[in-house]
Amino acid sequence: MRHLPVRMARWSARHAGRAIAGWFAFVVLCLVAGIALGTNEATTEDFWVGEAGRAEATATEGGLERSPTERIMIRARSGELDMAAAGAAAQDVTERMRDLPEVESVAAPVRSKDGEVLLVSVVLNGPELEGKKNVVPLLEQTAAVGADHPHLVVEETGSPAISKGVNDQRDEDLALSERISLPITVITLLIVFGSVIMAGVPLLLALSSIAAAIGLSMVASHVMPDAGVGTNLILLIGLAVGVDYTLFYLKREREERARAGGRLGPEALVELAAATAGRAIVISGLAVIVSTATLYLATDVIFSSLATGTILVVAVAVASSLTVLPALLVVIGRRADRLAPRRAARRARRGKPARSGKPETGRVFGALLRPARTRPALTLCLSVLVMLGLAVPALGLKLIDPGKDTFSRDIPAMRVYDRLTESFPELFVTHEVVTRSTPERAAQVKRALEDLGRRAQADPLFARAPKEAEGTQDAQDAQDAQDAQDGKGATSPENPTNPRNPARSEPTVRTSADGRISVLELSVPHPAPSAEAIESLTRLRQDHIPATVGRLSGVETAVSGDVARGRDYVSHESDKLPLVLGFLLLMTFLMTAWAFRSVVLGAIGVVLNLLSAGASLGLLVLVFQGTWAEGLLAFDSLGAIASRVPLFLVVILFGLSMDYQVFVVSRIQEARQNGMSAREAVLEGINRSAKVVTSAAIVMVTVFGAFVALHLTEMKQMGFCLAVAVLLDAVVIRLMVLPSVLLLLGERAWWPARRPGRTVRTQEPAAGSPAEVG
Repeated sequence: MRHLPVRMARWSARHAGRAIAGWFAFVVLCLVAGIALGTNEATTEDFWVGEAGRAEATATEGGLERSPTERIMIRARSGELDMAAAGAAAQDVTERMRDLPEVESVAAPVRSKDGEVLLVSVVLNGPELEGKKNVVPLLEQTAAVGADHPHLVVEETGSPAISKGVNDQRDEDLALSERISLPITVITLLIVFGSVIMAGVPLLLALSSIAAAIGLSMVASHVMPDAGVGTNLILLIGLAVGVDYTLFYLKREREERARAGGRLGPEALVELAAATAGRAIVISGLAVIVSTATLYLATDVIFSSLATGTILVVAVAVASSLTVLPALLVVIGRRADRLAPRRAARRARRGKPARSGKPETGRVFGALLRPARTRPALTLCLSVLVMLGLAVPALGLKLIDPGKDTFSRDIPAMRVYDRLTESFPELFVTHEVVTRSTPERAAQVKRALEDLGRRAQADPLFARAPKEAEGTQDAQDAQDAQDAQDGKGATSPENPTNPRNPARSEPTVRTSADGRISVLELSVPHPAPSAEAIESLTRLRQDHIPATVGRLSGVETAVSGDVARGRDYVSHESDKLPLVLGFLLLMTFLMTAWAFRSVVLGAIGVVLNLLSAGASLGLLVLVFQGTWAEGLLAFDSLGAIASRVPLFLVVILFGLSMDYQVFVVSRIQEARQNGMSAREAVLEGINRSAKVVTSAAIVMVTVFGAFVALHLTEMKQMGFCLAVAVLLDAVVIRLMVLPSVLLLLGERAWWPARRPGRTVRTQEPAAGSPAEVG
């Protein structure tokens, strides 16, 4: 491990052309392989969790699974609804939809309680998750009907249309985040390097690493299905770590160049940088990969997809820093050497001194470091108290699985959804009670489920579906008969494999053809995240089911539906959290102790990472769980935090915090190995790393902060928390807490390693022979 970065840099430096060509050939190969294989997307089965997952598996076994359904609403553009005109539009919709190959069945029109809306429900073919792919022709036909009936408003919503709208909005948001983060990243790099060419190198490598990782993730999806979030994370993490790793390497190469004063060639300078920064990059990348891999312990397809994307892009970013970056630096270095005499002459004519290899900490960094340098004990106490104070709100953390009710109303289908649930509140939420028994008990189970339905309808938390408008029942029966004749599938209770009209007045029981599996659907007139909807699920599981179908011995019963899915998902994550967090803490300790041969530093790393993660989660709760910041950050508070955010963020934050830990402590270790005292080594290491760590933090904060401008609240929360955590880690932890701790501990911080003797550093190594680094 110690010599691998040097050997790779040596080869790349000596074969710069082949290394550069090989890297970009690798990127193209990854993309071609990914495109050729395509993405293996997660199926509905991959998302099954807990009791809700068991219920859906049972329903699917009996052919009673939930089908993707669209709702077409017809209402007057102004004034009262003309039923004759609305009926003609509904007939037009029905005929158009039934002609589409994507459609399984079309229900008869249903009128709302107030008589102002006519509703047509359309069931799509295929599994639930494929609805967003097949919904486009339906949306086109709905728009065509609206154009043919200009005096009416004809609009469509449903889970497929909403999912498509969310995907479209996510794509637009990602493009927006790139427009925000890329210019600021370029400006930051220009300030750091003062050169367009040098500023372009980190960006080029980061973007090429992202491209390669996207291709590899498509290949990897055939082993672990892609949940549709991996690419988003590759873009988010890839730009951050890709720029950071290259930045650390570049800064070290430039420092060695300035120190050498022209006595060393580009190849030797690259090897010197590889022996120090290259090794730190490898350790840092391994730390992020190992930390992120703990997400697999959550046994969740979304977390597995996030972990795979992060691991791939970090691994590729490390590889680019060790292979193509040295080659690029050699090419750039040779050009700089040719231009060096003219630049020196210009500086001499202007009276400017030659550049020194000694880093300039600057006034800002000097001011930030002064408290730790002069009063480490006081600085440590105050800094820790501030971080703990910021972490306090995290004690009130509430989790929620964000469903469609929480999506942005900038999505057209969501605005239609609001109008739909206002006119048909029974369509807010549906609980699905699924039973499994023997065929001979089918009649007994059906009676118990019907009894359950009656009990639920007598409960104020459940909705009694409105009675159908006069004449619509006859129309329903006629429609069922026509559907059966045309082979489209009837919508009557006698054909249980197809959804019923949502406005039936009584809950109905569907039973599989073999009589083993039955499903009862119960409506709730409250949105899924609401306390009333959650309470209705609790009452159903704990009271109504035990009093009815639960009394039957040998009958398996489980509940699914929008609310059950969310609650069981949150419960599943909560159960996995101790396991993931335990392994995360253990791996962080082991990685740090291994990297620096110090048990004390391993323990310090764990504590500092906990401080950083806790403070950022506290700020996340403070900002997003309340309503005071809604106008400031343009979001609608969920009153809770998206359930996936805390676990994912803690894992990623531990990995990213290890980045700075490794780079800062590596500099301190290097100074210590060069014979400095413990105090001198700490101050020297912090001084030399402060500017580059802060520059890297600016890039990360910019990339993550851009996600705060997105529409999806979950992405806002992730971006905000990551940006805050990186900022706190780079400023408070690395410039105040860490130096204070190390200054107070002295040599004890490196226990059990013995104090090294002074390392002899070759001042003028021959080209191709890196200096010894201990």
